Amino acid sequence: MRLLTLGAAALLAVQAAGASVSHKLNGFTITEHPDPTKRELLQKYVTWDDHSLFVNGERIMIFSGEFHPYRLPVPPLWTDVFQKIKALGFNCVSFYVDWALLEGKPGEYRAEGIFAWEPFFEAATKAGIYLLARPGPYINAEVSGGGFPGWLQRVNGTLRSADPGYLKATDKYRSPRNHQDAFSYSCREGPDYEWRTRDSLSARERARDAGVVVPMISNDAWPGGHNAPGTGVGEVDIYGHDNYPLGFDCFQAGAFDPWGGPGFDKCAALVNHEFERVFYKNDFSFGVALLNLYMTFGGTNWGNLGHPGGYTSYDYGSPLSESRNITREKYSELKLLGNFAKVSPSYLLATPGNLTTGTYADTSDLAVTPLLGKDTGSYFVVRHSDYTSQESTSYKLRLPTSAGNLTVPQLGGELSLHGRDSKIHVVDYDAAGTNIVYSTAEVFTWKKFGDSKVLVLYGGPDEHHEFAIATKSGVKVLEGSKSSVSSKQVGKTVVVGWDVSSTRVIVQVGDLKVLLLDRNSAYNYWVPQLGADGAKTDYSSEKTTASSIIVKAGYLVRTAYLQGTDLHLTADFNATTAVEVIGAPGKAKNLIINGKKAAHKVDKNGIWSTEVKYNAPKINLPSLKSLEWKYLDTLPELQSTYDDSAWTDADLPTTKNSHNPLRTPTSLYSSDYGFHTGYLVYRGYFVAKGNETSFFIRTQGGQAFGSSVWLNGTHIGSWNGLNANEDYNATYKLPHLQAGKPYVITVVVDNMGLDENWTVGTEEMKGPRGILDYALDGRDASDITWKLTGNLGGEDYMDKVRGPLNEGGLYAERQGFHQPQPPSKSWKAGSPLEGLSKPGIGFYSAQFDLNIPKGWDVPLYFNFGNSTTPPPYRAQLYVNGYQYGKYVSNIGPQKSFPVPEGILNYRGTNWIALTLWAMGSEGAKLESIELANTTPVLTALEEIEASEQPKYTPRKGAY
Repeated sequence: MRLLTLGAAALLAVQAAGASVSHKLNGFTITEHPDPTKRELLQKYVTWDDHSLFVNGERIMIFSGEFHPYRLPVPPLWTDVFQKIKALGFNCVSFYVDWALLEGKPGEYRAEGIFAWEPFFEAATKAGIYLLARPGPYINAEVSGGGFPGWLQRVNGTLRSADPGYLKATDKYRSPRNHQDAFSYSCREGPDYEWRTRDSLSARERARDAGVVVPMISNDAWPGGHNAPGTGVGEVDIYGHDNYPLGFDCFQAGAFDPWGGPGFDKCAALVNHEFERVFYKNDFSFGVALLNLYMTFGGTNWGNLGHPGGYTSYDYGSPLSESRNITREKYSELKLLGNFAKVSPSYLLATPGNLTTGTYADTSDLAVTPLLGKDTGSYFVVRHSDYTSQESTSYKLRLPTSAGNLTVPQLGGELSLHGRDSKIHVVDYDAAGTNIVYSTAEVFTWKKFGDSKVLVLYGGPDEHHEFAIATKSGVKVLEGSKSSVSSKQVGKTVVVGWDVSSTRVIVQVGDLKVLLLDRNSAYNYWVPQLGADGAKTDYSSEKTTASSIIVKAGYLVRTAYLQGTDLHLTADFNATTAVEVIGAPGKAKNLIINGKKAAHKVDKNGIWSTEVKYNAPKINLPSLKSLEWKYLDTLPELQSTYDDSAWTDADLPTTKNSHNPLRTPTSLYSSDYGFHTGYLVYRGYFVAKGNETSFFIRTQGGQAFGSSVWLNGTHIGSWNGLNANEDYNATYKLPHLQAGKPYVITVVVDNMGLDENWTVGTEEMKGPRGILDYALDGRDASDITWKLTGNLGGEDYMDKVRGPLNEGGLYAERQGFHQPQPPSKSWKAGSPLEGLSKPGIGFYSAQFDLNIPKGWDVPLYFNFGNSTTPPPYRAQLYVNGYQYGKYVSNIGPQKSFPVPEGILNYRGTNWIALTLWAMGSEGAKLESIELANTTPVLTALEEIEASEQPKYTPRKGAY
């Protein structure tokens, strides 16, 4: 079985049932387990052979998209994402579990509220989506620590190994009770069909102990055969390895973007619809039977959950944008491929051949890979031999068919491959019982409706195509220009040629209607399964695929179902749209769109048609500039009267962190004291001798971090940060110090998240945060005594709703003033647009109301202005208590921060807060900050219930 998850869990499966078989993989021999008892099935729902998986006994190709629920902390919106993935023709979603969000304190496991798994499973079930679970404990995923909680830095044990210390630290997370609570629903009753492990040594055994019975798959960092079936401890059922075609993370629905990068719109342009055509169809040429695309929806690294190599947005240039928009052409392109796979079961039984040049095509400029069926259809994947080519190449094909070896086109003319493109040409393809001897146009879908059959083919602009059908029936043009179609009886086949046009052509050949579309028109077609009611959509199967209808409806069709004589569609619209239904059930008399009856016509071909009017509402958004902002100094530590007696003494003479040996008399590593997230603040005390002239300090906060240092309230310097710097050595000149006088050094460090732990058996995640070293000129390091703070309570974090990573160590954060309804009446007026006149950190709070009309999905963005070269500063954006933006003016690239409905109250009051860290002597201010929206979408989404938003209450022990 050829299984590739082209994402963080790339799979290349080997046969896991029957006799022992060896497979060659990049020089390694992968052998199925020789002991039949080791291959014994633990459940009857998911099985596999050397071609594909079976679900409930039915052979199935798994077409999957990656989606991490923790990156969208609004559970009602999970259904929206699932339905948009389902509409692609996909049948599965792969998801990670971020341990760091669930066990912020050792031994305290919390999977509640926005971190609960049951709503995620229920939403998948409602949309008819299978799930591929990837619970770690290590996940990578561009999250802080790769999913490891910060307290793991103190664990005496090599990470991602069989070290007893490390394994013991995972006990609570991987306990049978927690895995049963989280996953038994999905594994036994719901949509979970596979369990994917990254650290296989004990993950398999722990999962089995927890009652997980679905097949386990692995993700080797390279095709080295680690943990393959038959290798012993840690072996999995199905072996897999990573693949990175363009050097970016994962084979890839988008691309990762670092601090200072080009931005995710550029990533989407790079890994675009043309990339999909070339690379995904190339994957099909391997005979891939499980395809997972990372990321199909990326979401947001809100609340400090991201790793230091990335910023707040995790848009990833994915088919679904961060704001859940599907206007990128790559979404539509992917829909063509997903729906083709859904109706092409013979693909799973075809045998991939080697890539050829000059064998099937008449030019060596093209590469053709055959997938040859024995008693089923064959597929020929064509691309340029140089996949980077932008040339237009004309060609003919030599195809082995049931009608003999044919040179195509037969009626004259040539085929064309324009630029970055690829095609899947089918041979002896079964479309509802009709044998398509060949088609050079690509298949979108086919259906059988009663006595009628429909096949939808498409081609690109300026292309000529041809198909042949095993019949002696004549060809009749039912719609469109007859002059654009040619046909001829050739032996026992009818051959039809056509020039691609933006005007639809429908031809009838026997009992088969063939819709001939250009690719851009095909983008507007959808193939929803026809359900019995609107409560849920069934999982993909032969039956549900056969019962699907074809709908032309523009932006999005979510579901279709039949109730009595009413045919219901739930759909979204971003423009006035002509809607057509092809294959309406015979019982259907009325068309209902989003609960409203739509008058429709039926043409001579049985196609229903209506029009949905789009009248965009006026979206009145508040001017953030005009809000009544309140200001608070959130670095009161600079005041001479500040009392830090409640702070943590940094007095540990040793560290449990095995990654970095101490260079200071006591540890100043923040995680040694339970502070793992957000801003860190240090205070160092000494009594001057009068001969001190400079202060050296080495700080570390991860890529793009910054730090600032004050002496008794006087700013002595800052490190503004660079995108690649994880740590920095700085020496600051001191003013004249008075002998015998006490001084305090205040240091603020921006913790950008903990490092990932890419390589098994290494300790990179333990890279400390905070102060690594320091020296006061002419003094012993022990002459300075230190205190530090991070988020209030550290691992005993205050906000159990928003989780352990959401807030950092600034005064306003420790007090909880970033939450709704802070005690700001007594604060003085002050706007972030006025800012600070000197180095420091200010806190700003304001409220506003929204009244977005119901029935409209309106993505909203907070946009930071940066049209000039502003002084260096850092800002954090809090929305109703959730940290939803981290902005670094001198690094970027992110200036626009989408915030979803459910975090924003679309019909109610909202509280926003900003921290503004001015790092230079000139101070800093925001050039502008605006709330903006994109095109409103008339939606079938149910009203979104807001995520829990605890308001401010005085915190016991806050300092």
